[in-house]
Amino acid sequence: MSSGEQGAERPQVPLLHDPRFRGLVVQAVTALCVLSLLWMAVDNAATNMRARGIPTNFDFWDRTSGFDVNQTLIAYSSLSTYGKAFWVGLLNTLLVAAIGVVVATLLGFILGVMRLSANWAARTFASIYVETLRNVPLLLQLLFWYNAILSPLPAPRASLAMPSVALTWPDTASLALALVAAGGAYLAGRFARARNEDDAGEVLASVGAALGWLVALIALLFGASAFIGAPGGGLLHWGGPAGVYLNNRGLLIPEPRFEPGFDWVLAALSVAVALSIAFTWWARRRQALSGAQSQVGLVSLALILGLPLLAFVATGGPVTLDYPVLRGFNFQGGLRVSPEFVALLLGLSLYTAAFIAEEVRAGVQSVAKGQSEAAHALGLRAGPTLRLVVLPQAMRVILPPLTNQYLNLTKNSSLAVFIGYPDLVQVFMGTVLNQTGAAVQVIAVTMAVYLAISLATSGLMALYARRTAWAER
Repeated sequence: MSSGEQGAERPQVPLLHDPRFRGLVVQAVTALCVLSLLWMAVDNAATNMRARGIPTNFDFWDRTSGFDVNQTLIAYSSLSTYGKAFWVGLLNTLLVAAIGVVVATLLGFILGVMRLSANWAARTFASIYVETLRNVPLLLQLLFWYNAILSPLPAPRASLAMPSVALTWPDTASLALALVAAGGAYLAGRFARARNEDDAGEVLASVGAALGWLVALIALLFGASAFIGAPGGGLLHWGGPAGVYLNNRGLLIPEPRFEPGFDWVLAALSVAVALSIAFTWWARRRQALSGAQSQVGLVSLALILGLPLLAFVATGGPVTLDYPVLRGFNFQGGLRVSPEFVALLLGLSLYTAAFIAEEVRAGVQSVAKGQSEAAHALGLRAGPTLRLVVLPQAMRVILPPLTNQYLNLTKNSSLAVFIGYPDLVQVFMGTVLNQTGAAVQVIAVTMAVYLAISLATSGLMALYARRTAWAER
């Protein structure tokens, strides 16, 4: 071996001076110290709990709870166990979080796009909404919706009832009146647009245009009222109560009861969803190969609505409605949506939507302006440009902070305890903890649940980001 090859060999470093070995030793010692401290803390807590008669196990899980919960998604009563109460609180938390995420996302994206709109009214409304709700504490908003909006509603006996509506064909007089009013609105609109400033001064022309639009608006409103039944022979007829009531105990609506045969409707819905997915995949593949586009949205909507409707008619309508009925001082039957749930959902959704709107605005502004200009040069209108060109690229910027907002919404649902909504914190970490005294176990389980929800949400969003990621150029 030559001297050059010998010089290229890696020199032998003593083990104690090897950076990798020393790093492993330091990490191992640190881990042992942390584990030792944790063990000492757990052992000390267990010793003190046993000395004071505080339970250190989960024997309370299968004991009778002895308390009721005013909103449950599963069968529960005061004779159920503490473990059942835990599942009731968890499901209530997941319900408000899931619905809140959907509502906040839709509203946030709409407001984010509105903030960049060229329309002054839309842009101003979105800016005022975002700047107001972001800077008002969430707890204050929850108390506002519950105490100022929902609590002053009337008692059950004075409930606000929604009238029923019947559809009929308008009579000849109402139909003729609506057509005449629509024609007058069209002529007035043309007069307002076709003002000629050569024949009159600028001020007179502006006044004439304003009067023309005013006449058009009055004619449209009059024709619409005639068409929908204000004179008594229109399209809509208002009847008695429709079984929907609103009072300070919540919103009461008819509850559907599924009869035998409804399984066929669900099976038809499943087949429709599968066919729509298959058609979407085929349409995308066809467009990639030939460039031909298909009506994916229209076909999917027809499948998802049409097949279950056909199955529903063929099985004789296997769904009945259980209407709420006032008996004594309260309603019986029907489905009740509690005011606590509505207040919590409104507060969480509207508050989180303000932050999502800012993230959407930042994501859209991060896309180079040349992308929109190129899309417009190809003949795309503003709507398709935003949907097909801008937003897909903006999602790379939007997704990471959007995940944080989903996590914030889920964890902020623990504020439900202040308005009485029976979520996980109120039911399990509140009532169950107070009755059993197992504070360490209850709090540890609650922390583990929120950690699991956060990790699951982050994992799903990361999976979505990988499946829809654009290749970096």
